[in-house]
Amino acid sequence: MSTQLKIAIGADHAGFAYKELLRDYLTDFEVQDFGTYSSASVDYPDFAHPVASAVENGEFSFGILICGSANGIAISANKHQGIRAAICWENELASLSRQHNNANIICIPARFVSEELAKEMVITFINTAFEGGRHASRVEKISC
Repeated sequence: MSTQLKIAIGADHAGFAYKELLRDYLTDFEVQDFGTYSSASVDYPDFAHPVASAVENGEFSFGILICGSANGIAISANKHQGIRAAICWENELASLSRQHNNANIICIPARFVSEELAKEMVITFINTAFEGGRHASRVEKISC
């Protein structure tokens, strides 16, 4: 793992505990916390958009977004032209989202995965390379 890799992380209230856990777990990386900073009810787009913008503009290599189902944060993040945010609830999905879709933000449904699985998926996501090849032209078609 590289200390050079920069990761943006954010969550709503439902993902707050997992965000804290993952931020503290990723000690081998430079991680910037975009909030939320408590479990008080908040609106997920307020955290998804800043993380997506930071990844989209190249300031960060990857993003991690967490909410209860991961749907709202993924929808919000995917509004950004350069973002490919993938909802992952199994480790294989984290791997395939990178290999086949060149995803740059992993979206984790905190209400549906364990803490250990969340950590495993994040490491898999970060360490898996995009395969390119036949997948490259498909990914290019996403941004029309």
